[in-house]
Amino acid sequence: MKLQNLFEMQKSLDHHIEEKHNLTSDDLFDRKVLALLVEIGELANETRCFKFWSLKESNSKDVILEEFVDGIHFILSLGIESGYNHLKEINIERSPETSLSDQFLKIYELITTFRLNRSIENYKLVFESYLLLANQLGFTDGDIERAYVSKNEVNYKRQQEGY
Repeated sequence: MKLQNLFEMQKSLDHHIEEKHNLTSDDLFDRKVLALLVEIGELANETRCFKFWSLKESNSKDVILEEFVDGIHFILSLGIESGYNHLKEINIERSPETSLSDQFLKIYELITTFRLNRSIENYKLVFESYLLLANQLGFTDGDIERAYVSKNEVNYKRQQEGY
């Protein structure tokens, strides 16, 4: 996935939010990590992959994609905050070999590891694992990029409306 345009869009949105909410001097890293973990939980909830007790099917692919790109926003934002927005692309070269539930758990573990050790290698592992999840969910890079652009516009609009 080509990242430069997404990083630029996210950097602009982050700057807008930080200025508007007077957060330019705050360290937001841990809050962004928590936000990412929550967004991933919301995504898992929409897929219903862990709900062994329920017969209800997962939400629509469009709803799941929108939840997925919420996570992309925070992964990009954490990359910017860590100085990794120079990355041009993230490639996944293998198919996921785990269940959706296991992939979600792996992503949680990798985010926690990245929180404790903000290396570029750990950042790439988070991003790669999240994109592997996208692969499992049936999303292409194009799907993700289009949904990201759309949600970015929604996020700006929300800021203008006092979200």
